Amino acid sequence: MPELTYRRRMLVLAICCLSLFVVSMDNTIVNLALPSIQREFAAGVSSLQWTVDAYSLVLASLLMLSGSTADRLGRRRTFQTGLAVFTIGSLLCSLAPNVGLLIVFRMVQAVGGSMLNPVAMSIVTNTFTDPRERARAIGVWGGVFGISMALGPVIGGALVDAIGWRSIFWINVPIGVAAFVLAAVFVPESRAARARRVDPVGQLLVVLALGGLTYAIIEAPHAGWGSPQTIGCFALAVAAVLCLVPYEKRRAEPLIDPRFFTSAPFSGATLIAMCAFACLGGFLFLNAIYLQNVRGYSPLHAGLLTLPMAAMIFALSPVSGRIVASWGARLPLVVGGVGIAAAGLLLTTQGAHSPLWLLVVTYLVFGIGFGMVNPPITNTAVSGMPREQAGVAAAVASTSRVVGGALGVAVLGAVVTSRVRGPIETGFVPASLPAWEIMAACGLAVLVLGFVTTGAWARGTAQRFVEEERVAA
Repeated sequence: MPELTYRRRMLVLAICCLSLFVVSMDNTIVNLALPSIQREFAAGVSSLQWTVDAYSLVLASLLMLSGSTADRLGRRRTFQTGLAVFTIGSLLCSLAPNVGLLIVFRMVQAVGGSMLNPVAMSIVTNTFTDPRERARAIGVWGGVFGISMALGPVIGGALVDAIGWRSIFWINVPIGVAAFVLAAVFVPESRAARARRVDPVGQLLVVLALGGLTYAIIEAPHAGWGSPQTIGCFALAVAAVLCLVPYEKRRAEPLIDPRFFTSAPFSGATLIAMCAFACLGGFLFLNAIYLQNVRGYSPLHAGLLTLPMAAMIFALSPVSGRIVASWGARLPLVVGGVGIAAAGLLLTTQGAHSPLWLLVVTYLVFGIGFGMVNPPITNTAVSGMPREQAGVAAAVASTSRVVGGALGVAVLGAVVTSRVRGPIETGFVPASLPAWEIMAACGLAVLVLGFVTTGAWARGTAQRFVEEERVAA
């Protein structure tokens, strides 16, 4: 790819950040719209869970495939395809006549979404070849993610309040069309010198594992935890994992190399990402129901109340990144785990009439915890890998984030659904107590993993893995 002018490089960065903004904001907006979707379609909690998780599961399943496809067929081409599919999926979501088709159209959105952020990041890293410029560009990328988190609740709440829940999908259409046209004009095509081979069997096994596990958890409150359906889905997920590990070990270019997990920093980063994003996904899902159905707040009011959390994430993410660069990942991970655990404990004290200041404090504490824990995840994963495997490690860390978010919605939502008695307005608070306790436990897991996987023992396992890879090469 020929060297681009500084102005052209900044245009490419702006176009890529546009896709990041719309995809990241979409998640926050959808959570705020769930109570309105529930009322229009008379949907149950499990249908609301699938509205969120159908997107997350498809996205998680296809992230690795989309990355290798972009390297092989062209990053701009894949990026534009993703924009087109995501935009069409958004339009279909806005026209959905029932909750079943809304879930299907969310899956269409996710197919497009899987080709956007990972591929856009690859375009950015290949456009900015100077290390200093690349670092600044990635910093801008992180800032856009924070802005989307901050503006998402406010924009989503205002749209749902003023126009209705369908408008949250309309907003994606003009942005998607604009990004598609701008990419065609300004983004140069690029490919990897040597693209990874496609792994269709591994891809299918990943889909079966994630789909079986999530379906079992979400549908268990209705089908019964001991029903043949639930046991069969759990068995399918376990069987898929048991087949995946030996199969991937035998492949020269596996979708996910099981040997990576012998590096404690890499394994720890994967588990930390799943725990932290499970808390975020479950919290956003349940909190939207609590604020609107239990407290009676409007979508806009609910969005404004969660703004302190988003503001903390936006403000502390760059601070955490600087701490990682100067002193390592342990301090941000430990502080982040404490913050998430403390927020979970505070949420166990909430009632239908808890004072507003307590809610705001809880959201601030959660924002502090999550703002500190997110940036070190990729750094910790990459630090446990050989330099030439850094891209794959970052991709696995990104996939772990999405899987964690999906499992958070599934598990915490299933806990509430299993325990709720009577109308959601009166039964939600007592039913949600174990869910918040699980969230606190996940925060403690982040704390422990952050401490253990950044010490001398963990670095030793990473060093041994790197040396084994060099010998094998």
